[in-house]
Amino acid sequence: MEGQEHQSKSRVVKVDSLESWNFHVNQATTRGNPIVAHFSASWCMPSVAMNPFFEELASDFQDVSFLSVDVDEVKEVATKYEVKAMPTFLLIKEGASVDKLVGANPDEIRKRIESLVQSTPAPLA
Repeated sequence: MEGQEHQSKSRVVKVDSLESWNFHVNQATTRGNPIVAHFSASWCMPSVAMNPFFEELASDFQDVSFLSVDVDEVKEVATKYEVKAMPTFLLIKEGASVDKLVGANPDEIRKRIESLVQSTPAPLA
């Protein structure tokens, strides 16, 4: 992990409990920001491989909240959204799940985030 201290602070929020999930979803919903949640597992290589790309997406889409959920640490959230394979990307708008993408497909997840952003009114300043 050399050199990471020189990068800007990550915009991806690691969710470590159901309470943390609810807090971040409510906060983003209140601000009018859509959410992209990356459900992953430390033992799943495609999930791990998507982490740097997910960080890149978080930098590219400033008006979107990015959450990272380890399915083994926060089983309640994974169960609630019926996450059965990793990685799974869940797109949430106004507190409701609007899209789900299963698998490591960088082009498709970027396309779906762009679509989500275009369908969301700009947050109030």
